[in-house]
Amino acid sequence: MIRNRLIMKALASLSSSTLSLRCCSYNNKSSLNLNSLFFARRRFHSSPPISMASASVNNERARAPPAIPLPPPPLSKFKIGLCQLSVTADKEKNIAHARQAIQDAASKGAQLVLLPEIWNSPYSNDSFPVYAEDIDAGGDASPSTAMLSDLARLLKITIIGGSIPERSGGNLYNTCCVFGTDGKLKAKHRKIHLFDMDIPGKITFMESKTLTAGETPTIVDTEVGRIGIGICYDIRFPELAMIYAARGAHLLCYPGAFNMTTGPLHWELLQRARATDNQLYVATCSPARDTGSGYVAWGHSTLVGPWGEVLATTEHEEAIIIGEIDYSILEQRRTHLPVTKQRRGDLYQLVDFQRLNSH
Repeated sequence: MIRNRLIMKALASLSSSTLSLRCCSYNNKSSLNLNSLFFARRRFHSSPPISMASASVNNERARAPPAIPLPPPPLSKFKIGLCQLSVTADKEKNIAHARQAIQDAASKGAQLVLLPEIWNSPYSNDSFPVYAEDIDAGGDASPSTAMLSDLARLLKITIIGGSIPERSGGNLYNTCCVFGTDGKLKAKHRKIHLFDMDIPGKITFMESKTLTAGETPTIVDTEVGRIGIGICYDIRFPELAMIYAARGAHLLCYPGAFNMTTGPLHWELLQRARATDNQLYVATCSPARDTGSGYVAWGHSTLVGPWGEVLATTEHEEAIIIGEIDYSILEQRRTHLPVTKQRRGDLYQLVDFQRLNSH
């Protein structure tokens, strides 16, 4: 009788988490003993608090390899131009139109210009093979990128060339090219996550019918900072943005063409989430809306700040949006809300396999 009262008193003193672990042995009284109960109580209630030193170690372990400190940007403040373009079935017209838009953005002070996803071609599986270009061959084999290279050099600006269908090695890719102020190709990002979606009665599209997924995250050092590149559906995957942040990105750029189903629900939400999660800038650029096309884009190209605030945006018509990026705010925001120093590497970890293998 006395033993039973002691057991019940011990049980009452334990936390609910301890009880849940011990309920099976309470049903079998022969396996229950006071020593095991008090050992469990000590384990749950007597753990020492995390010290500052261990918190620092845990923070580093949350990224494998450890995150790269934010590098000093080449400039503190500059203007970005988002060219929300109408796209037609006439490729030459699309190229000429993009050229004019880039020139207009540069004339308004933009040192970085971002184009939409698939700006030289209609967005359809039937069109991708017809409009695809051999980017590596360049010249006449890729008139779209030749124009981007030429303008970047002439205007002395950095161009993130939206995306175009690329033909390479028998495969088709959805590819973004980045050109520096010297006109040279600095990076090429092939869309990693293909847009395969089937919402009955709303939208069905399968990029994988014609396109091949890229295999490599793309981060590039430019004259306007370190930039991580994604294309449209890539923005839905926070892991990719987290990898870019861990590699020291100042800015993430996503040319994209969200549709009339997912656009109103998720386009701005995802941009603000990626910016807030990683405390950096996010810029997106969409084609203008054409209700007569087979695929209708949502539009609303946007620049988002490191606290998730919308700094510049537009509606669905053609537009050139000019926004200002101020990198000095990045450190300020990270000091005010130091989540990058508060991660729990003892509980979770993001692995960047590309960096890990290179080490």
